[in-house]
Amino acid sequence: MTWTMRGEEAVHDAVLPPGPALPRAVVGLAILASRRRTLRWLRNRYGPAFSTNIPIFGPSVVISDPALVRQLFMTSPEVAGTVQPNLGQVLGRNSFFNLDGKAHLRQRKLLVPPFHGKRMQGYEAIIEEETLLEAATWPLGQEIQTLPPMMRITLNAILRAVFGAEGAEFDSLRVLLPKLVELGSRLMFVPTPRLGYQRWTPWGRFAGYRREFDAILQTLIDKARSDPGLAEREDVLAIMLRSTYDDGQSMTTEEIADQLLTMLAAGHETTATTLAWAIERLRRHPDILTRLVAEVDAGGSELRQATILEVQRNRSVIDLTARSVLAPSMRLGEWSIPQGYTVMVGIDLVHHDDSIFPNAAVFDPDRFLGTHPDTYAWVPFGGGTRRCIGAAFANMEMNVVLRTLLREFELIPSGEPDERWHSRGVAFAPAKGGRAVVRRRATTQNGVTPNSSVT
Repeated sequence: MTWTMRGEEAVHDAVLPPGPALPRAVVGLAILASRRRTLRWLRNRYGPAFSTNIPIFGPSVVISDPALVRQLFMTSPEVAGTVQPNLGQVLGRNSFFNLDGKAHLRQRKLLVPPFHGKRMQGYEAIIEEETLLEAATWPLGQEIQTLPPMMRITLNAILRAVFGAEGAEFDSLRVLLPKLVELGSRLMFVPTPRLGYQRWTPWGRFAGYRREFDAILQTLIDKARSDPGLAEREDVLAIMLRSTYDDGQSMTTEEIADQLLTMLAAGHETTATTLAWAIERLRRHPDILTRLVAEVDAGGSELRQATILEVQRNRSVIDLTARSVLAPSMRLGEWSIPQGYTVMVGIDLVHHDDSIFPNAAVFDPDRFLGTHPDTYAWVPFGGGTRRCIGAAFANMEMNVVLRTLLREFELIPSGEPDERWHSRGVAFAPAKGGRAVVRRRATTQNGVTPNSSVT
């Protein structure tokens, strides 16, 4: 399709991929009813690049060709930037979701280091401790949903490793933050009333939650600044307080608050949901489960890492990542996308393309053994300058949680049908919560009692 768009100074020819000729409302309703199924149908009908109208985001181009994905991720942020609306509307103006261009790169440069290198090893003990504490409460031999406990593990781990919270502040935040993030994710797509709102409205309740969060965080900041051991602390809050931008300025309290809340919103539910999917997948693949247990007992990790990669591919928690065209037009392969369009990477579409991942519907961790996935075909964390800065932390967290559970518990296989995909708004979760039945392991396969701090 070729459109001519007349501006004040120039004429830009927009050449768009094919798309459905159905009324916009019909396509929109289909996407709202079942986004994954509708987008898969459109990909199968029109190919790895198609035009459509996505509710909330409007005219959009959806791509699932790794070459196009690479081109989009490498496009200058002045040409294609953060998509609107996004979680930054509720997480704060300094949120990574909201920042663009130089402001985004400025904060990214400051905040990437805490999530890489030797610091990851220091966080492992926190993850294992939280996993053991949570698992100690599980009823043995009875079916449970694993998603809620995984939520608690990842929340507590972030509060300790990222926020540096303990004591009263830890207890308050673990109650407050799930309510704040859940309500905020719902309000992301709802315009804020221009004439104000009452305390009892959703916006009023969210504003109250945010004030409570800011007050608790101020207490944490005050405690950290007065801590004589601040220079040795490895939690991300402490690192933020010690860091400075290139011009020597420190992060403001508002910047710290918005970014900590963003890290929690981006990393808490997605990691927990992936872990619940991992349990769901392993129960239905007992041969892989047996190999993983033997590997844990032998002190290995290669298959476990491959399994994490495969769960993220086979059960993509986030199905789309996007950019908004800011320049008059953006070249993408043979297409020319006009200003104002949203370009979406169909993560689920890429991950389930047989031409990219043979037998893509099959759960097969062996496809990643001894190899690293292509960074433009395996994209659960997005890519380019907007790739999730917590990707390494999330991978470490999932690795430690699975290692600990496989070492301490026997996961009973299941012959039940696969759990369906269920949209929780932000993430796609197993519809039944990743149900599992576990028993404590008395000994490993080598006859050695597992090393555990929980009796």
